[in-house]
Amino acid sequence: MLILIAGPYRSDTGDDPQKMAENLKRLEAPSHALFKAGHVPMIGEWVALPVWNAAGGKAVGDALYEEIFHPVAHRLLVLCEGVLRLPGESKGADNDVRIARERGIPVWHRLEDVPGCAASA
Repeated sequence: MLILIAGPYRSDTGDDPQKMAENLKRLEAPSHALFKAGHVPMIGEWVALPVWNAAGGKAVGDALYEEIFHPVAHRLLVLCEGVLRLPGESKGADNDVRIARERGIPVWHRLEDVPGCAASA
């Protein structure tokens, strides 16, 4: 399955690039276990960051950032077959979960609950 990993990226960082990089590492942490279980992990920022940079993005939270970041996740949710929601406050991740549930896409809150991941968690 293509599984969107959702959780805090920008939340509670004050837009500090180091803190955002640390949050991205936390988002990436379960990606290998998902891959080993036969899934394709996906994180919205993996798509949004290069698109934003290519479009000339300058400052986190600018109009271009808002135009790209959340819509990327929404477009990915058309393709994803599941969402792994990691802990932490995040309006964007909460919105991803809402959209997934509206579309009947399974949402897991623990890696070991994702099909095939119990043994690799």
